[in-house]
Amino acid sequence: MALKRRSEGRLRKLIPSEAAVAEPAWQDGLAAVRSSSGSLSAAREICQTLGMPEYDSRTALLVVDMQNDFADPGGSLYVRGGDEIIDFVNAQIDAAREAGALVVYSQDWHPPVTPHFKKDGGVWPVHCLGDSWGSDFHPRLKVLPEAPRIRKGTGGEDGYSAFSVRDPESGATAATELESILRARNIVRIVIVGLATDYCVKETALDATRLGFEVLVLTSGVRAVDLEAGDGERALAAVRAAGGRIE
Repeated sequence: MALKRRSEGRLRKLIPSEAAVAEPAWQDGLAAVRSSSGSLSAAREICQTLGMPEYDSRTALLVVDMQNDFADPGGSLYVRGGDEIIDFVNAQIDAAREAGALVVYSQDWHPPVTPHFKKDGGVWPVHCLGDSWGSDFHPRLKVLPEAPRIRKGTGGEDGYSAFSVRDPESGATAATELESILRARNIVRIVIVGLATDYCVKETALDATRLGFEVLVLTSGVRAVDLEAGDGERALAAVRAAGGRIE
């Protein structure tokens, strides 16, 4: 399951491990590697100390729903701390791009009327209306123009997983284009960051493990809604129980 260290030439394409280092230290770690003046031995020592594996061409970074309604304090469904992970997420995007890994973004993208919304019989306040400020990516997020974007809920469905949508009334599910994109690129591993841990991150990770992908969720790059205390931790536990890796 582990993303293995592969080549000395890719020592700067890194994923910080929260299991090995306190959360603020990923910034110091990346800065140290980038200022190592080309010294492979110094960079390797930093990597080993911080427990940082690497991206490669068979790994995809999936950036889940880093949109204004979730990541901005003014959003209609703001996830507490969602704006605080943006620098970390951007660092992952840079690392993935430099290593030739695939970067994919997902977005909630709802019509004005849908059973997903509380006003129409669902559970959630209105959020991420298509082509609105709320559905736009947070302005600080690095968005690669060539990267695929998976839009969920465009037909009024529940769109928790980036791999599938579900009719909120019948329960019928349908696949998004994400799996076919990954298979076409021969992707075997998925690194997940974004919002929110206990909903879209969890469901995306569970679908990915079910489909046979190796999954790594970076806890420095996710935040939970926590409607009930501990929902985020329980979500990560469910991903781990399904075979995913949590760091």
